[in-house]
Amino acid sequence: MAGSDEVNRNECKTVVPLNTWVLISNFKVAYNMLRRPDGTFDRDLAEYLDRRTPANAHPTEGVASFDHVIDQSVGLGVRIYRAVAAPANGAAGAAAATLPILEFLTGAPSADPLPVIIFFHGGSFAHSSSSTLIYDHLCRRFVKLSKGVVISVDYRRAPEHRYPCAYDDGWTALKWALAQPCLRSGADARLRVFLSGDSSGGNIAHHVAARAAGEGIRIYGNILLNAMFGGTERAESERRLDGKYFVTIQDRDWYWKAYLPEDADRDHPACNPFGPNGRRLKGLPFTKSLIIVSGLDLTCDRQLAYAEGLREDGHDVKVVHREKATIGFYLLSNTDHYHEVMEEITDFLQANLI
Repeated sequence: MAGSDEVNRNECKTVVPLNTWVLISNFKVAYNMLRRPDGTFDRDLAEYLDRRTPANAHPTEGVASFDHVIDQSVGLGVRIYRAVAAPANGAAGAAAATLPILEFLTGAPSADPLPVIIFFHGGSFAHSSSSTLIYDHLCRRFVKLSKGVVISVDYRRAPEHRYPCAYDDGWTALKWALAQPCLRSGADARLRVFLSGDSSGGNIAHHVAARAAGEGIRIYGNILLNAMFGGTERAESERRLDGKYFVTIQDRDWYWKAYLPEDADRDHPACNPFGPNGRRLKGLPFTKSLIIVSGLDLTCDRQLAYAEGLREDGHDVKVVHREKATIGFYLLSNTDHYHEVMEEITDFLQANLI
């Protein structure tokens, strides 16, 4: 069970850098305001509190972005980020750098291989968006380290849109990317696509990759950061870390109840993919995985068990277990955890690009 709030806060402050503690604590306060005991969610207040940033056609630090609707029927949008060379000179260079959206989308494949990362933001299926500032920063970082394109998916959120809406939106984004010649690259003009996400976004990335494996679509790699999994039986880390580092079991249970079908428990395959009701991936061409685990995330044992499930089914997995890291450490560049994990992601992309 969770200890007292004061004890937990003091313990947390001794481990977490101050600015990270302030960032995540502010999210926790807001999240607690938005969740209602009856399972509903104050979406209007959530939209008001969400700190967002607009797309920028003109590059900032070598990265430009634009928003684009890919499925009008459900209003599904994405934010697309790409590396843009610094303007060579004056206004003409600036105009060349801000390549019009339609011109980019109708462009030819790149001659050099480049990664396309489809990214799913976190927020436990209920919070944040593709324009949330912290995720905008993270996607820009991914562009800089990959030299490729990032497509951040603004998937529909719970509880208004339960399972399988987020997975369907992820699948739509993948199919859309596959149909875009401008995203292909290399001598074979293929889409070199990676899937990535944190928290609920990591969960979505897994399920989209599993569907792709079943349909014979090649994914070049999965990059999961603190992916959100669960189950009806409590893991040891859930009991040990309950309430100590920002998150409680009660929080997690609320989000699963908000996302899963109304008659489902946490052994539903969406939550517990290798549990008693799950689908094994043995014999399927499931992609290689880079799994980033924070040792102070109360669901860390779930993530490690997920990695072991992939290994048992014969798949290539690398786990980066940062034992003294908390949730969200990859959102701020103020720890060794952040820089070393970004190096791991860079190496993973380069190793699996061909």
